[in-house]
Amino acid sequence: MGVYKLSTAGGLTTPRTNYSSFLAGNPAVRFTSYESIATVTVGSGGTSTISFTSIPATYTHLQLRMLGKTSSSDNGSGISLSINSSSFSYYHRLASFRGGSGYDSQGSAVSLIGYFPCTASGVDNMFGGMVLDILDYTNTNKNKTTRCLWGYSNNGVAAGSEFQGLHSGLWNDTSAITSLSLTAESSRTFSQYSHFALYGIKGA
Repeated sequence: MGVYKLSTAGGLTTPRTNYSSFLAGNPAVRFTSYESIATVTVGSGGTSTISFTSIPATYTHLQLRMLGKTSSSDNGSGISLSINSSSFSYYHRLASFRGGSGYDSQGSAVSLIGYFPCTASGVDNMFGGMVLDILDYTNTNKNKTTRCLWGYSNNGVAAGSEFQGLHSGLWNDTSAITSLSLTAESSRTFSQYSHFALYGIKGA
Protein backbone atom coordinates (compact mmCIF):
# COMPACT_ATOMS: atom_id res chain seq x y z
CA MET A 1 0.00 0.00 0.00
CA GLY A 2 1.39 3.40 -0.97
CA VAL A 3 1.86 6.40 1.30
CA TYR A 4 0.96 9.87 0.01
CA LYS A 5 2.13 13.24 1.25
CA LEU A 6 -1.08 15.16 2.02
CA SER A 7 0.40 18.57 1.22
CA THR A 8 1.03 17.52 -2.40
CA ALA A 9 -1.53 14.76 -2.95
CA GLY A 10 -4.20 16.97 -4.58
CA GLY A 11 -7.49 15.41 -5.65
CA LEU A 12 -8.16 11.76 -6.35
CA THR A 13 -7.54 12.24 -10.07
CA THR A 14 -4.34 14.31 -9.63
CA PRO A 15 -1.07 12.41 -10.19
CA ARG A 16 0.45 11.62 -6.81
CA THR A 17 3.86 10.49 -5.61
CA ASN A 18 3.82 7.05 -4.05
CA TYR A 19 6.27 6.68 -1.12
CA SER A 20 7.40 3.38 0.39
CA SER A 21 8.09 5.00 3.77
CA PHE A 22 5.76 6.75 6.19
CA LEU A 23 8.26 9.63 6.21
CA ALA A 24 6.90 10.46 2.74
CA GLY A 25 10.06 12.29 1.75
CA ASN A 26 10.36 14.17 5.05
CA PRO A 27 13.54 13.96 7.15
CA ALA A 28 13.56 11.55 10.07
CA VAL A 29 12.84 13.07 13.49
CA ARG A 30 15.74 12.58 15.88
CA PHE A 31 15.24 13.30 19.56
CA THR A 32 18.52 14.66 20.91
CA SER A 33 17.47 16.13 24.27
CA TYR A 34 18.46 12.88 26.02
CA GLU A 35 21.75 11.16 25.25
CA SER A 36 22.89 7.84 26.64
CA ILE A 37 26.04 8.10 28.76
CA ALA A 38 26.38 4.57 30.16
CA THR A 39 24.34 1.48 31.04
CA VAL A 40 24.89 -1.36 33.53
CA THR A 41 23.07 -4.71 33.57
CA VAL A 42 23.76 -6.94 36.56
CA GLY A 43 25.05 -10.40 35.75
CA SER A 44 24.64 -13.74 37.52
CA GLY A 45 25.57 -13.65 41.19
CA GLY A 46 24.47 -10.04 41.59
CA THR A 47 26.56 -7.07 42.65
CA SER A 48 26.75 -4.87 45.74
CA THR A 49 27.38 -1.52 44.04
CA ILE A 50 26.47 0.18 40.77
CA SER A 51 28.86 2.99 39.80
CA PHE A 52 29.04 5.61 37.08
CA THR A 53 32.37 7.45 36.95
CA SER A 54 33.98 10.14 34.79
CA ILE A 55 30.57 11.62 33.95
CA PRO A 56 31.07 14.19 31.16
CA ALA A 57 30.27 17.82 31.96
CA THR A 58 28.59 18.49 28.60
CA TYR A 59 24.94 18.38 29.71
CA THR A 60 22.58 20.52 31.79
CA HIS A 61 20.97 17.76 33.88
CA LEU A 62 21.33 14.01 34.44
CA GLN A 63 18.67 11.30 34.50
CA LEU A 64 19.16 7.78 35.85
CA ARG A 65 16.58 5.15 34.86
CA MET A 66 16.55 1.97 36.90
CA LEU A 67 14.73 -1.36 36.84
CA GLY A 68 15.74 -3.84 39.51
CA LYS A 69 15.37 -5.83 42.69
CA THR A 70 17.65 -6.92 45.55
CA SER A 71 18.53 -10.10 47.41
CA SER A 72 16.71 -10.38 50.73
CA SER A 73 13.94 -12.24 52.55
CA ASP A 74 12.13 -8.92 53.11
CA ASN A 75 9.54 -7.22 50.89
CA GLY A 76 11.48 -4.07 50.02
CA SER A 77 14.97 -2.65 50.13
CA GLY A 78 15.99 1.01 50.32
CA ILE A 79 18.39 2.20 47.61
CA SER A 80 21.00 4.81 48.54
CA LEU A 81 22.85 7.20 46.27
CA SER A 82 26.39 8.47 46.77
CA ILE A 83 27.51 11.57 44.83
CA ASN A 84 31.24 12.07 44.34
CA SER A 85 31.72 9.47 47.11
CA SER A 86 29.65 11.43 49.67
CA SER A 87 26.09 11.19 51.01
CA PHE A 88 23.18 13.59 50.86
CA SER A 89 22.83 16.26 53.48
CA TYR A 90 19.06 15.74 53.63
CA TYR A 91 16.20 13.95 51.91
CA HIS A 92 12.39 13.92 52.01
CA ARG A 93 10.12 10.99 51.23
CA LEU A 94 6.44 10.82 50.34
CA ALA A 95 5.20 7.25 49.89
CA SER A 96 2.09 5.10 49.72
CA PHE A 97 1.89 1.36 50.24
CA ARG A 98 -0.62 -1.45 50.52
CA GLY A 99 -2.76 -0.48 53.48
CA GLY A 100 -1.42 3.02 54.16
CA SER A 101 0.80 5.98 53.34
CA GLY A 102 3.43 8.13 55.01
CA TYR A 103 6.14 10.73 54.80
CA ASP A 104 9.40 11.46 56.58
CA SER A 105 12.75 13.18 56.28
CA GLN A 106 16.28 12.24 57.23
CA GLY A 107 19.70 13.79 57.69
CA SER A 108 23.06 12.67 56.38
CA ALA A 109 22.98 9.20 57.97
CA VAL A 110 21.22 7.82 54.88
CA SER A 111 20.78 8.97 51.29
CA LEU A 112 17.71 7.04 50.14
CA ILE A 113 16.27 7.68 46.70
CA GLY A 114 13.60 4.96 46.76
CA TYR A 115 12.91 1.23 47.16
CA PHE A 116 13.30 -1.91 45.08
CA PRO A 117 11.44 -5.17 45.79
CA CYS A 118 13.42 -8.04 47.28
CA THR A 119 13.52 -11.74 46.56
CA ALA A 120 10.73 -12.53 49.01
CA SER A 121 7.57 -14.61 49.02
CA GLY A 122 5.33 -13.33 46.25
CA VAL A 123 7.85 -10.98 44.65
CA ASP A 124 10.48 -13.41 43.33
CA ASN A 125 9.94 -12.32 39.73
CA MET A 126 8.98 -8.71 40.40
CA PHE A 127 11.19 -5.76 39.48
CA GLY A 128 10.71 -2.17 40.58
CA GLY A 129 11.26 0.99 38.58
CA MET A 130 12.92 4.32 39.42
CA VAL A 131 13.58 7.53 37.49
CA LEU A 132 16.05 9.88 39.18
CA ASP A 133 16.75 13.44 37.99
CA ILE A 134 19.83 15.38 39.10
CA LEU A 135 19.45 19.04 38.23
CA ASP A 136 22.23 21.44 37.16
CA TYR A 137 24.86 18.86 38.03
CA THR A 138 27.79 20.94 36.72
CA ASN A 139 26.75 24.31 38.15
CA THR A 140 29.41 25.31 40.70
CA ASN A 141 27.34 28.23 42.00
CA LYS A 142 24.61 26.15 43.63
CA ASN A 143 24.07 23.10 45.81
CA LYS A 144 22.63 20.08 44.00
CA THR A 145 19.11 18.68 44.28
CA THR A 146 17.64 15.35 43.19
CA ARG A 147 14.16 13.95 42.69
CA CYS A 148 13.17 10.33 42.20
CA LEU A 149 9.87 8.68 41.27
CA TRP A 150 9.74 4.97 42.06
CA GLY A 151 7.38 2.07 42.64
CA TYR A 152 6.54 -1.61 42.32
CA SER A 153 3.61 -3.96 42.79
CA ASN A 154 3.20 -7.72 43.11
CA ASN A 155 -0.56 -7.62 42.47
CA GLY A 156 -1.40 -8.02 46.14
CA VAL A 157 0.41 -11.30 46.80
CA ALA A 158 2.17 -10.07 49.95
CA ALA A 159 1.15 -7.29 52.32
CA GLY A 160 3.47 -4.31 52.20
CA SER A 161 4.98 -5.20 48.85
CA GLU A 162 3.01 -2.68 46.80
CA PHE A 163 4.95 0.53 47.18
CA GLN A 164 5.32 3.83 45.32
CA GLY A 165 6.67 7.22 46.20
CA LEU A 166 8.63 10.37 45.59
CA HIS A 167 12.03 11.18 47.11
CA SER A 168 13.77 14.54 46.93
CA GLY A 169 17.34 15.08 48.09
CA LEU A 170 19.85 17.84 48.79
CA TRP A 171 23.57 17.40 48.22
CA ASN A 172 24.93 20.39 50.11
CA ASP A 173 27.92 20.92 47.83
CA THR A 174 28.61 23.24 44.89
CA SER A 175 31.11 20.91 43.22
CA ALA A 176 30.36 19.56 39.76
CA ILE A 177 29.10 15.98 39.90
CA THR A 178 31.49 13.51 38.26
CA SER A 179 30.46 10.16 39.78
CA LEU A 180 27.40 8.34 41.13
CA SER A 181 27.19 5.11 43.15
CA LEU A 182 24.13 3.09 44.15
CA THR A 183 23.92 0.60 47.02
CA ALA A 184 21.14 -1.39 48.66
CA GLU A 185 20.58 -1.12 52.40
CA SER A 186 21.80 -3.73 54.91
CA SER A 187 24.57 -5.03 52.62
CA ARG A 188 22.12 -6.54 50.15
CA THR A 189 23.04 -7.05 46.51
CA PHE A 190 21.36 -6.05 43.27
CA SER A 191 19.92 -9.15 41.61
CA GLN A 192 20.71 -10.47 38.15
CA TYR A 193 19.08 -8.57 35.25
CA SER A 194 18.72 -5.35 37.26
CA HIS A 195 19.34 -2.56 34.76
CA PHE A 196 20.66 0.99 35.20
CA ALA A 197 20.92 3.61 32.43
CA LEU A 198 22.43 7.08 32.84
CA TYR A 199 21.38 9.83 30.42
CA GLY A 200 22.55 13.39 29.89
CA ILE A 201 19.87 16.03 29.30
CA LYS A 202 20.74 18.92 27.02
CA GLY A 203 19.62 22.44 27.81
CA ALA A 204 17.28 24.49 25.66
